[in-house]
Amino acid sequence: MKYNFDRIIERRGTDCIKWDHADLFFGRNDLLPMWVADMDFESPPEVVEAIVTRAKHGIYGYTARSDSYYESIVSWLSRRHGWEVKKEWISHAPGVVSAVHIAIMAFSHPGDKVIVQTPVYYPFFKAIEETGRQLIQNPLMESGGRYTMDLEDLERKIDSRTKIIILCSPHNPVGRVWTRDELSKLGEICLSRNIKIISDEIHSDLVLGNNRHIPTATLSEEVSSITLTCVAPSKTFNLAGLSSAAVISSSSVLLSEYSNMLSSVGAGMSNVFGTVALQTAYNNGEHWLEELLEYIFGNFEYMRDFLKANFPEVRVTE
Repeated sequence: MKYNFDRIIERRGTDCIKWDHADLFFGRNDLLPMWVADMDFESPPEVVEAIVTRAKHGIYGYTARSDSYYESIVSWLSRRHGWEVKKEWISHAPGVVSAVHIAIMAFSHPGDKVIVQTPVYYPFFKAIEETGRQLIQNPLMESGGRYTMDLEDLERKIDSRTKIIILCSPHNPVGRVWTRDELSKLGEICLSRNIKIISDEIHSDLVLGNNRHIPTATLSEEVSSITLTCVAPSKTFNLAGLSSAAVISSSSVLLSEYSNMLSSVGAGMSNVFGTVALQTAYNNGEHWLEELLEYIFGNFEYMRDFLKANFPEVRVTE
């Protein structure tokens, strides 16, 4: 391997939430912080070098998103996921969680209903409740260590006040990479009931084994027209602290509504280092990612086999 993922980097004392501030969530810091998707691998050296080079310039003023910035996103999505995106489909967000908050405010009104498929990433609950919307849960079904969507329950819970479903794809935390068939059935329901889809695809680059991520917006032109997709290099390349994400929709109406709300809350400016990191990661980080995925899959297999041999009462969801 070209990259050394065995190297242990001490993060305590850097004010990272994961290692220094678990007490904010759990009341103590002497814990193994397996509760947050924040890798302890160093970001790709190409990204580190690009940030250092930019930092040496010495001036960190307001920063625009150049054509090359958008081209890096377009190229990445095409190469990795076969999704042909146009520059004019792309808007900005400080992060995917921010994007979800903003999209909820853009596509619904206080009192409207927003659906999540539980168990799911906990900030979704806060995004719905803190914006004054009603939280509707469509629990996933578990059988034999595998989770699936309960689409019958979903249809029963949709009424005239239901405006949005937040789709986690791939799903955090159950680990499902949804199939085209599953996504298509969900899309058909949303089209027939006039439900907009906020598709959180932040983990799409971290799919393991022979699974393949299907971007929701690639299902059909019709589904694409009701979908706002959120992506970011933050989980893929360990860049969460640099606050740079992309929001994508082929619908000029959805994108305009989102972008207007983004502007109204004053969150449209870029992070100078975030733009450099995103562009460099997408343009030069692919070999690093391929090695990372192989390494993480090995870690998963080790953990699965260890638990099976030593703690058989603990179930591992593949």
